[in-house]
Amino acid sequence: MRYPASEKLEIIRIVEQSHLPVRRTLAQIGVPPTTFYRWYDRYVEHGPEGLENRPSRPSRVWNRIPDAVRDRIVELALSEPDLSPRELAVRFTDTEKYFVSEASVYRLLKSYDLITSPAYVVIKAGDAFRDKTTRPNEMWQTDFTYLKVTGWGWFYLSTVLDDFSRYIVGWKLCTTMNADDVSATLDIALAASGCDSVTVLHKPRLLSDNGPCYIAGDLARYLEENGLDHVRGAPNHPHTQGKIERWHQTLKNRILLENYYLQGELEAAIAAFVEHYNNHRYHESLGNLTPADVYFGRGTAILAEREKIKKLTIQNRRLNHQRQAA
Repeated sequence: MRYPASEKLEIIRIVEQSHLPVRRTLAQIGVPPTTFYRWYDRYVEHGPEGLENRPSRPSRVWNRIPDAVRDRIVELALSEPDLSPRELAVRFTDTEKYFVSEASVYRLLKSYDLITSPAYVVIKAGDAFRDKTTRPNEMWQTDFTYLKVTGWGWFYLSTVLDDFSRYIVGWKLCTTMNADDVSATLDIALAASGCDSVTVLHKPRLLSDNGPCYIAGDLARYLEENGLDHVRGAPNHPHTQGKIERWHQTLKNRILLENYYLQGELEAAIAAFVEHYNNHRYHESLGNLTPADVYFGRGTAILAEREKIKKLTIQNRRLNHQRQAA
């Protein structure tokens, strides 16, 4: 069976993100290991376009990025080393008003040896939720994760994440994991979203796991008083809350690079990353929009502007090629 490049890329990402060994993951999705490693070698060497079977290209490519633009891309990569090729491509398009693809940025950075090996992760997002949300504040996911402050012990981060946009609506660093901590976090989220003061037809549903704090009677009474419905995931199936599990992994990959000696230091690091995550981090599953773009309804206009920039950029490249060939 011949797979299109998009499916090959998706299989590579599934294997990279799986908590199972490579061969067991490949056995479950029915791809021979030799085939996968051949794809992977081409992906590492040439990026996403290396997965496509294309005829040899002509010596003169009309769509080649001009040298001056290539230099600006490299400058941006050096000034923003934390950005991936995908994020660099989007950032450059938005700020410079000049379209470049992820594949082009990958090849350019590869030629400058600015591409690092892919980071393998252990948490898989899991299957899609059966009833997909269609708007912000339709359903919120909530969960705890733990973080350590040296000399003090463990603290517990309670987060409320909007399922549709992945926007962090509210969070609270706690010393315990009980129903009062959940209620306090929901108070923050309700105030931040305006759902506590604006009359709405339906308040958000709350999706959680079956931890003791989420099945407590105190929380049930709080949710009833505030008009919030409660949905709990199936036992032993954390992938139901896959989006907030992914948020925990993304957060820890960043803030655990440092040691914290005071609760205030940890809270400041969390606040800074939440601001970055909500307002500046391009999310691939959101069409390379930020969670704030989707949550506040700016996404459609931004995507339309990017498409306009792309068409204009390609048109100008074609005209420049025709002038040089004349």
